[in-house]
Amino acid sequence: MSRRPGSSIVANPVLVGAVTTLVVIVAVFLSYNANKGLPFVPTTELRFLVDNGANLLPGNEVREGGYRIGLVQDMVPARLPDGSIGAEVTIKLDKGAGDVPRDSTFDLRPRSVLGLKYVELTRGRSRRTFADGDVVPAEQARFPVELADLYNIYDERTRKGSQRGLTGFGDALSGRGASLNRTIEEAPRFLRGLEPVARSLAAPETRLGRLFEELGDATRTVAPVADRYRHQFEAGADVFEAWSRYPDRLGAAIDKAGPTYATGVRSLQRQRPFLRRLAGFSGALEDAAATLPRTLPRIIPALDTGRRVQRRAPQLNRPLRGTLAALNRLATDPATRVAALGLTDTADILNPLLRFVGPYVTVCNYFNYAATHLSEHVSEVDPIGTAQRVLLMQAPRTVNPQDPQLGSIGAREPANGERVLTGEPYFLHSNIYSAAVDGQGNADCESGQRGYLERVARYAEPSKKIVLDPATPGLQGPTFTGLPKVPAGQTFTHVPQSGPRLSAELRP
Repeated sequence: MSRRPGSSIVANPVLVGAVTTLVVIVAVFLSYNANKGLPFVPTTELRFLVDNGANLLPGNEVREGGYRIGLVQDMVPARLPDGSIGAEVTIKLDKGAGDVPRDSTFDLRPRSVLGLKYVELTRGRSRRTFADGDVVPAEQARFPVELADLYNIYDERTRKGSQRGLTGFGDALSGRGASLNRTIEEAPRFLRGLEPVARSLAAPETRLGRLFEELGDATRTVAPVADRYRHQFEAGADVFEAWSRYPDRLGAAIDKAGPTYATGVRSLQRQRPFLRRLAGFSGALEDAAATLPRTLPRIIPALDTGRRVQRRAPQLNRPLRGTLAALNRLATDPATRVAALGLTDTADILNPLLRFVGPYVTVCNYFNYAATHLSEHVSEVDPIGTAQRVLLMQAPRTVNPQDPQLGSIGAREPANGERVLTGEPYFLHSNIYSAAVDGQGNADCESGQRGYLERVARYAEPSKKIVLDPATPGLQGPTFTGLPKVPAGQTFTHVPQSGPRLSAELRP
């Protein structure tokens, strides 16, 4: 009896294909996740803040001493402690790299000229270490100035300036080899004397930095007029050259300069008010001169007209002399003073009246309304001609003779709609000084604007339907032909300025 030969694993194609597929899938998975770290490898996660992400990307390496010890997991925007916006970088370090001391620093460095970056860990010496998930302070993460940033400062203007600078330096040093050798030879002796001078300049009380700031400000101020200063120095050189020809005369001038300056100081002190006024006058004269080109075409015809008028002035002056003499006699006459005082009193009386009455005419137009119907006032025909057209109101008698009536004298109560024998009941209406405007000049023409009023009496009993208050609540507006407001420039008052004073709550 023969034995069946044992079957081999490789003899089964299905099994071989499955194993091959599994190996390929595992290889692809490991290669795909290589940038995120190998699976099942223990890591420590840290986060650090940096004010510039410097184009760092997830998957970039974390190195220490040139060796890879981890990967960049993620980078997101974050707010830094000073309030500015930076980045928060999450990294994963292999456990085999050991613990990271708390004074360690992280630098973002370029890996190639193509912009690839990596994070370099520089370990500190602290005994305290970061735990998994800790955040590294922003001051312990840095990014250096990159070569691209350095090149960016050399724009076209900077490049041209550098070219001109190099050309100037070359021209300045060309042919001066002997002078440079002499300078180098004398430099040690110069530097020995320079040391105490530099020490004094570096002292805080010297405030050397303030000097350069002020020099910068002075330079910026002088820059717009640099051409004028250059001309001034050139002219000054010519003057000094001329002075050097006569040293004896220059010495005599210097000797007399002191007394001359003292006299000038005293003179300038007295001239100061004049110069101050001259400055103001010069400014005004400058403004006037600037307006002359556009005003002269109008001034010249006026001067021509004035010339012709001046020729005729003597004819006017002769009768004017008599007029002025008569005016002088009038002014010196004692009766003139009495008339002027009377006119003043008249104006003092009329002015308050006109200020109060004015809005009734200008705003409410009551004068024209009255004049319109004046012609019909005396037009009723009677046996002997015409009579006043007056609607006579026969006051109805009250049912109770003791009740107040329109014709009763000494009534203790105002008429308030008491029952009457015939006709309509009547109510007391005595609201004098009805308003024309309010305190701001807005139209409040109360007369002729409404029907029969009731209950306009602030201090009367609620049951009284009488009208006593001069002011009606609210603005009634203008009449049909009136104005909405007092005309501009007209003075007015909305309450009488003479006679008894009304209480504040009763004023219009």
